[in-house]
Amino acid sequence: MPTRQALDARASSLMLLLCLLWGLQQVVLKATAHEIAPIMQIGLRSGVAALLLGLWMWWRHERMSITDGTLRAGLTVGALFALEFMLVGEGLRHTSASHAVVFLYTAPIFVALGLHLKLPAERLNGLQWAGIGLAFAGIVLTFFGRSQSVTRAMDPTMMLWGDALALLAGMAWAATTVVVRCSALARAPASQTLMYQLVGAFMLLMLAATALGQTHIHFTPLVWGSLVFQSVVVSFASFLAWFWLLRHYLASRLGVFSFLTPLFGMGFGVWLLGEPLESRFVLGAVLVLAGVLLVSSQGWLVAVNARRARA
Repeated sequence: MPTRQALDARASSLMLLLCLLWGLQQVVLKATAHEIAPIMQIGLRSGVAALLLGLWMWWRHERMSITDGTLRAGLTVGALFALEFMLVGEGLRHTSASHAVVFLYTAPIFVALGLHLKLPAERLNGLQWAGIGLAFAGIVLTFFGRSQSVTRAMDPTMMLWGDALALLAGMAWAATTVVVRCSALARAPASQTLMYQLVGAFMLLMLAATALGQTHIHFTPLVWGSLVFQSVVVSFASFLAWFWLLRHYLASRLGVFSFLTPLFGMGFGVWLLGEPLESRFVLGAVLVLAGVLLVSSQGWLVAVNARRARA
């Protein structure tokens, strides 16, 4: 299995941009939910992004490979990717974008647990286990971080259900990352990994939208803008960049930036949607993000100590 690098300036800058875009995408999906169901929008954006990716691969003379277990792993990550965004789409119908983005981006915690079981190089130490414990304590607290200003606008039971769906989506995302790292896809081009996921999401989410009766679309300038942003920027460009990073850098090191995405998401939710931030939810989110930071920053701490030892 190829050796991954520690993060450099290029990877750090790219991850910062990706976190900003991913924090914004949940808010955009929520803002257009009345005109187009989130599941329908995610399915459409995946189809458009798959077409763009196919053209990009054709231009680069890349071919899809189905050897060495790639096809089976690709079908698996395609199904997991579709499951993740079906859970996100349904969750956004019942909870706020701020809540959804925090629970979705617990994924690095579950990635760390999965890779701990699968790869010796990614074993967790005491500090990382403490981070996981801190994050789970924050998850418990955020589930009860409701205020009257929020529950007047949303049914508290359904909001709890939306939060749970977003958390399950984070687990599905983590499972996708673990499969990519521990299968033949770890040696495949990033474009091929992404193609499996986009095609799987398009097919399965369009079927889900049809089965759930969520195929209505009211085209407005905001909906058109959202579809362009979601298809070209998020599903095509940002996901391609993410899988390129996964192939070249340690997944646990990349996760150190993931704590920024919920911060961006909550900020955009308050700024663009006027969502209130409940004090108990904010406290729980801080614990979650601190736990993610502890789990994901271990590689940097080791590298810093090694440089000091050499000095």
